Amino acid sequence: MTDLRPPVAATRPHSTTHHGRTIEDPYHWLRDPGYPDVGDAAILDHLKAENTWFEAAMAPHRPLIDTIFAEMKARMKEDDAGVPQRDGDWLYWWAFEAGGQYRLWYRRPVAGGEAQLILSEPAEAEGADYFRLGAIAVSPDARLLAWTADASGAERFTLRIRDLATGANVETVTEVANGGVVWSAGSDAVVFTEVNDNWRTYRARLHRLGGDPAAATTLYEEIDDIGFNVGVGRTQDRRWIAIQTGDHETSEVRLVPAADPAAAPILVSARQAGRQYAVDASHDRLWILTNDDHVNFRLAQATVDAPDAWTTVIAGSDRVYLRGVSSFARHLAISERVDGLDQIRLRTYAGDEHRIALPEASYTAALASNPEYDPPAYRLTYASMITPDTVFDYDPEARTLATLKVREVPSGYDPARYATERLMVRARDGAQVPVSIVYPAGFPKDGSGRLFLYGYGAYGIAIPPGFATGRLSLLDRGYAYAIAHIRGGDDLGYGWYLDGKREKRWNAFRDFVDVAKGLIDAGFTRAGNIAINGGSAGGELMGVVANTDPGLWGAVVADVPFVDVLNTMLDDTLPLTPGEWPEWGNPITDAAAFDLIAAYSPYDNVAAQDYPPMLITGGLNDPRVTYWEPAKWAARLRATKTGDAALLLKINMGAGHGGKSGRFEALREVAEAYAFVLTQMGGGAADA
Repeated sequence: MTDLRPPVAATRPHSTTHHGRTIEDPYHWLRDPGYPDVGDAAILDHLKAENTWFEAAMAPHRPLIDTIFAEMKARMKEDDAGVPQRDGDWLYWWAFEAGGQYRLWYRRPVAGGEAQLILSEPAEAEGADYFRLGAIAVSPDARLLAWTADASGAERFTLRIRDLATGANVETVTEVANGGVVWSAGSDAVVFTEVNDNWRTYRARLHRLGGDPAAATTLYEEIDDIGFNVGVGRTQDRRWIAIQTGDHETSEVRLVPAADPAAAPILVSARQAGRQYAVDASHDRLWILTNDDHVNFRLAQATVDAPDAWTTVIAGSDRVYLRGVSSFARHLAISERVDGLDQIRLRTYAGDEHRIALPEASYTAALASNPEYDPPAYRLTYASMITPDTVFDYDPEARTLATLKVREVPSGYDPARYATERLMVRARDGAQVPVSIVYPAGFPKDGSGRLFLYGYGAYGIAIPPGFATGRLSLLDRGYAYAIAHIRGGDDLGYGWYLDGKREKRWNAFRDFVDVAKGLIDAGFTRAGNIAINGGSAGGELMGVVANTDPGLWGAVVADVPFVDVLNTMLDDTLPLTPGEWPEWGNPITDAAAFDLIAAYSPYDNVAAQDYPPMLITGGLNDPRVTYWEPAKWAARLRATKTGDAALLLKINMGAGHGGKSGRFEALREVAEAYAFVLTQMGGGAADA
């Protein structure tokens, strides 16, 4: 590694006082005051030095990284394509060319004819360091395409209108879009949302084609609560454009007619703190999913004339967690979770209902894109820990599944080589925490095995027990791979989420540790043989458990980690902070929230102790977890920790929250993480 040394960040005195408590923040200077423009030479020099150290430390392992990358790429069908989906007179799908990083988007007439390329991501991404397609929406008359793209990772998307007959972009509507785009029924206007200087999606606008984009009409602007974000969508019957606003706890919906989007919005029901609801429409009725009287939501109906007079259709249940509803012509399609397992219920408007029977005992399943109001079959996606991603069409009359596509693994995949289980691990407070685990056949359960444990546990986001070809590079080297379905996610219902947020946040961290200990007790592994991984809020999880239980872990990979929690939640000028207070608490006004966050915030609780080997990543353009969070955390760790375990920081200088764009670049970053784990913990052909 030549004579390079890990970069040591300078310390500069900086402190703030809140509620009589003083926070010392000697690495505060790593936050450029000009952000989102980062031009401070000292900051950039330090980040570049960290990247140089990362490259030097990983250089001896490049053959292993290249091997893992080649394995992952060989499992990827390079000329993969989506299953065509009908929308009106056209079938739409995407495809990759062999070697291509980005998708091509096509359509062809249902009646027959040649395929038409409507958007080439490779062409749009050519010469760019970063490209991400956002929304893509064809007009009802099928002549125009509205599409958005982000060229930096900063999550500010440019909205353009394309003439599909010529392939030319005919209008640029805005350069600060974020979210969906909805067409008017007459194909003469688009409704979209924009972000402000603080990246808050704060307004929905209407642009009439051919008009001055600067003169777009604001249909709704969120001014009552700076923590709310605005989104747009359309109802399944296409009669209404829905404008939603809300935060993590409270929501509010307005409707405008798709045939007359400039009409005054109809407020469905005024916001009530802590109440969430979502709306679809069909058969002259509104279908409303809400948690107003049960934590696991109920399904109600109303009319447009009396939109806030809700009558229960399906009552809330302790066992059945209602998660979504789509109101098709013949059925209400209800996405739900029963005892933690995904289910899809079809209910006729006369009240007859059944659940779609799915083939395994543990899996993940969801309604896919079903754009038409009255499709002959419903498109589903399905996978399990050992079953590759599968696309089904479900015939509701025959109650049969037709397999349209199973994800191909060109280099070969034999599910018989692996086994999967769903376990329940008792947490220290008695809660039963689900764990999904997959391992190679013959995996020893005598405590000698190596384990890769993933966790997230925030925002009510469940981590499904799905399939991942990249994971096979660990399984084939003898590792087991587990997902801890900890509190903070909604795996076991909305109450499971509530039990891991804000004042109950410690439950999420303790669940993760207790899952690790439970897997040790079950013989899957031992302390020090567990690699752990999480990103964003899951990176916060990594930081906390690295502080509290460092001896359990053999390696830690923290991706874009939210680790400077206290300072971020104290700064209401940051892009997402006000909207995050319902999730974490507001330490500005609430001393108890301050004390709670201060007690777990990973950056503020780094201790003079031996830490496991750690790989930390970040993105210079990330508006969600700003680059200085991982940079400050790594600096404090390096200055404070004892022992000589590896500590590496990689900052993507031209990317945001999701890392590098392009499917192969993303694979390479996973290969680097797996190589880091293997070189720190060993296992199988780790030195190959």
